[in-house]
Amino acid sequence: MKKSILAVLIALLLPVFVPSTSHAKVVKFVVERARRVADGKMFGDVGMYERLDGTVYIEVDPRDPLNAGIVNLDKAPRTAKGMVAFSSPFYILKPMDMGRGNKKMFYGINNRGNKVDFAFRTYLPESASKNNPMSADDFGDALMMRMGYTYVDAGWQGNVAPGNDRLVPNVPVARERDGRPIIAPIRVEYADVTGFTRPLEGSAIFRSYETADTNTARSTLTYRASFTSPEVKIAPDRWAFGRCPSGQAGMVPGTTDICYFDGFKPEGIYELTYPAKNPLVMGLAYVVTRDLASFLRYQSYDDWGNPNPLAVSASEVGIRRAYAGGISSTGMYLRDYLYLGFNEDEAHRRVFDAVQIAIPGTHRLLANVEFSDPNTYSREDVWHDYISYSYPPLTFAVTTDPISGIRDGILKRPATDPLVFQIDSANEFWQMDASLNVHDGQGHPVPIPPNVRLYFASSFQHGGVAGLLSPPNPAGDCQNQRSGSAWQATLRALLVDLDDWADRGIEPPPSNYPTIQDHTLVPLAEAKAAFPAIPNVNFPSLLNQLALPNFGPGFKSTGGMLSKLPPSMDAQYQVFVPKPDSDGLDIAGVRPVEIAAPIATVTGWNVRAPGHREPALCSLNGSFIPFAKTKAARQASADPRQSMEERYGSHAGFVAAVEAAARKLVKERLLLPEDADRYVQAAKASSVL
Repeated sequence: MKKSILAVLIALLLPVFVPSTSHAKVVKFVVERARRVADGKMFGDVGMYERLDGTVYIEVDPRDPLNAGIVNLDKAPRTAKGMVAFSSPFYILKPMDMGRGNKKMFYGINNRGNKVDFAFRTYLPESASKNNPMSADDFGDALMMRMGYTYVDAGWQGNVAPGNDRLVPNVPVARERDGRPIIAPIRVEYADVTGFTRPLEGSAIFRSYETADTNTARSTLTYRASFTSPEVKIAPDRWAFGRCPSGQAGMVPGTTDICYFDGFKPEGIYELTYPAKNPLVMGLAYVVTRDLASFLRYQSYDDWGNPNPLAVSASEVGIRRAYAGGISSTGMYLRDYLYLGFNEDEAHRRVFDAVQIAIPGTHRLLANVEFSDPNTYSREDVWHDYISYSYPPLTFAVTTDPISGIRDGILKRPATDPLVFQIDSANEFWQMDASLNVHDGQGHPVPIPPNVRLYFASSFQHGGVAGLLSPPNPAGDCQNQRSGSAWQATLRALLVDLDDWADRGIEPPPSNYPTIQDHTLVPLAEAKAAFPAIPNVNFPSLLNQLALPNFGPGFKSTGGMLSKLPPSMDAQYQVFVPKPDSDGLDIAGVRPVEIAAPIATVTGWNVRAPGHREPALCSLNGSFIPFAKTKAARQASADPRQSMEERYGSHAGFVAAVEAAARKLVKERLLLPEDADRYVQAAKASSVL
């Protein structure tokens, strides 16, 4: 290893300690309820766990350079001391005896207020409660608890509506300095909806920004059959602001809903642009994560004398390593959190030693925007030119983006940047421009920093329920059956690898990601040419192409204001997708057992069915296209792929293939031995051949 790389890693592995001074931070930490979970079940040598629910109160100094970039923070209400105060609910799972835990904290950032991160790292029964876990079933195989972790989460997304045990922070509304409300146009898109009325934001689980003007002539509602179809303006007398669940006759005027008198058509896309008021200071989301994690890691008491519940004693803070994880939107959140510098707390200490980022592609959440809506994200089939977006910088390394001319990178603060794992599925290459993690907009390779590893869950779709050899799901509004497989087994193994790297300096598995250099990333046309001619299967003709958006002069890489809606699109980036093999499976990446010993062509893409905006990509779904059982059946259908019989011969042959694939992944440290055993048992119990 080169000396320069070794020096970077040594710096990253050592905690950053700076003498504490008075800084804006957690001022009050209140545990409102403490309960033993899982009916007192013992989790290995760690023993019993308890759940803490409460509220964290934070004060932020708008004058501190570390906070100065938060959009509209200067327009938030202030305390007598000139601070911006807000609060958020938190949720903690901790060993009842902290001395028996591993003294490590894992901060799993919730998705839209839902506590899903923990569920992606365990195997849960279908009946398990994710948002209000208390019983033993709710924690499944409890990998992280058996390892001794303290698990932390807190509300960050200010526009989530209360309900269903979601974590919702209480962030302030920004106002003009003279007290008037801030008003600006915003744009929302509705797709796959029915009925006569919708909340302005599109879903009842989010709080809508209310309109400042209910005169529909001063707003615009349009319809189009698909993203590529022309927009048709809907006359202002055919809709209104308000609710009308049963149609125009039941119209109740209001400022947070829309009523369309003719009824929404589920196969189309509607777009509303209206003058909104009272933006939340959404950039404070990152402060919640930074300041709560910093308090739990570094402080024994809050300003009121309330103890840190993770402390081993009055003089010893109980956490010596802190990690964070984010999945999908919160993977985008973590990319933004790091880029904006929030892994440095106000005492200039590193907050997280390492982070595990899953399935964001090159998207950043861009929550630090006036009238931010972190629920939306760019896809080919909806919200295409919306925030969140792949906006430069796209890479972890500092590089010059040839399309925008911006020279920047997500990681540029060696003293406080963490070690990073990013795991993407195949879907992120189709929907979230993931290939731009390893090449620039003109197709030239870019470096991966020494403190970063990139992994590719070959052929898998964006999400899914943790399972082993999971059956497919019905096609729904897609053309193909939807894949039932998910990449959680890889995520679990990489959690152990990340801890080994951060805590013991053990090199993790090398990056395993498709690249242009080895010809495993290719243009769409080349991927189509390599895909087998499977009867009745249409390869996508579209992917979520990226062009540089211009949202107006108030927007830049760190966020800001969106004054140009829709944005104009400047030069286009070259975006590539993984190259498939003769079975239609992606060649590159970590090949989980489902791909190494396949029973079907599994892809990260699916195509919308006729009548559902065909030929657009079908959301974040993958495809499951089963192999024929016998050679005769394969030949009768003109399927070029080998049948199950030709591949494995018998049920025992399939089980042997699964065993071999699992052993190989364990050796590569990409599958836990206990998960390998689960795969083998699932194969034995299956009906394959």
